[in-house]
Amino acid sequence: MKNIVILISGTGSNMAAILHAAERERWQTRLGARVAAVISNRPDAKGLLTAAEAGVATAVVDHKAYSGRAEFDAALREAIDVHEPTLVVLAGFMRILTPEFVAHYAGRIVNIHPSLLPAFPGLHTHQRAIDAGCKLAGVTVHLVTAELDHGPILAQAAVPVLPGDTADTLAARVLSQEHLIYPRAVAEWLQTA
Repeated sequence: MKNIVILISGTGSNMAAILHAAERERWQTRLGARVAAVISNRPDAKGLLTAAEAGVATAVVDHKAYSGRAEFDAALREAIDVHEPTLVVLAGFMRILTPEFVAHYAGRIVNIHPSLLPAFPGLHTHQRAIDAGCKLAGVTVHLVTAELDHGPILAQAAVPVLPGDTADTLAARVLSQEHLIYPRAVAEWLQTA
């Protein structure tokens, strides 16, 4: 069985989209894959409840309990590896990972970023796209490398930047595309694993 471990920090809407797609598209039967666990760095992450209600194992590795990034990443790696992951999926996981952590999962850790990479890595992507006068914005699914938001691109979707858009209105349009392309990109990756 190909085990997927999803990392979240908040509501987990992309995680929920992946869970729904896995069930709807029968990933277990068709791809030999399942979401084995959802892990958060925040004990109050609402997505943990969503995962538990779906019957998925959950865990918390609270980053505040560790003295530094390396110690946190080591504990997180232990919590992930219990599930023998084929793929680690970052779904709104708001922590920068150490190069050692990324190397441990090289080629099998993916992220979703709310811009058309390589444009606007990092934070505040929607406002930055508006401020730059972009006509298109969007979302990118990519393999994670040690360089933030710079791994090989697996999928992208574009949305128009409309006159009068705010960061919030643009974010909402981009999020609707995230929920479509992230499960699709994960399924396509699993087909080749």
